[in-house]
Amino acid sequence: MTETRQRADSWGFTEGDALTPDLTGLRRLGGGASYEAWLAFDEVTYSSVVVKLLRPNQLDSSSSRRGLRREVEALARVNHPVVVRGLRHDDDGPRPHVVLEHIEGPRLSTLIRRYGPLQEQQYLPLAIDVASALHYLRHVGWTHLDIKPSNVIMGSPARLIDLSVARPEGDARNLRHPIGTDAYMSPEQCDPGETNPPTHASDVWGLGATLFEAVSGERAFRNGDPDADALVDRFPQVAEEPAALPAGVPGEVVEVITASLQRDPARRPLPHEVVDALEPVLARQPRGSLAGFKVR
Repeated sequence: MTETRQRADSWGFTEGDALTPDLTGLRRLGGGASYEAWLAFDEVTYSSVVVKLLRPNQLDSSSSRRGLRREVEALARVNHPVVVRGLRHDDDGPRPHVVLEHIEGPRLSTLIRRYGPLQEQQYLPLAIDVASALHYLRHVGWTHLDIKPSNVIMGSPARLIDLSVARPEGDARNLRHPIGTDAYMSPEQCDPGETNPPTHASDVWGLGATLFEAVSGERAFRNGDPDADALVDRFPQVAEEPAALPAGVPGEVVEVITASLQRDPARRPLPHEVVDALEPVLARQPRGSLAGFKVR
């Protein structure tokens, strides 16, 4: 990225700068094409928070502003112990932004990258926690559409973050373009249409792909080519079967992952069925083994 592009894409803040009159930047966290994210100290809550600011070169983008408003709507509608909370927002000021609670803990993607596959005492609670959030989302008629390891914060409970592409299921059913993160998208998210639209079952696929990675340390499908013209070359999951899971994974876990990654959404389990299948496996774990992360 050129220096000119960097200036256009970023507000140019450094640590200690005022992001807004109430928010002081502590550390840049990254961001996406439309926003940059900061860990900040908030004078209103008098605590650390996460701030997502619309990038300066996106201020005139109606789609980016619409996306920010959609995330604000999702945060206002979704209220579950496993889902990140929105604290407040400003979409009309000079620096449109949303303020989120700061959740302590490592991302699931970071743990997998550093330490490889998780232990049963780690991946079973996270799967149950995320499935409970998906059950709630289905109950209130919303879809997340971006379930993946980097959107799960490990803790007790695990926490699901980033509602930037979340929307009511009715709106998801009307999508006609791919949405989500390529490697974790369900086939219907890769190629949405009237006969095969994204639904709450798409989030179950995302949970299956996330759990596969937590169990094996690898993605369920080979990497696609984001620049490919052919659908199957960009999204191998629309035609290929997932990779084999390692030996020794409990049979119930294999069944949940296999069912969740069915290309036919109607054949995937409901979120509460995932919980019902995995809770007995968790109950078999030695008492007291749930605390702490594996470090090698």
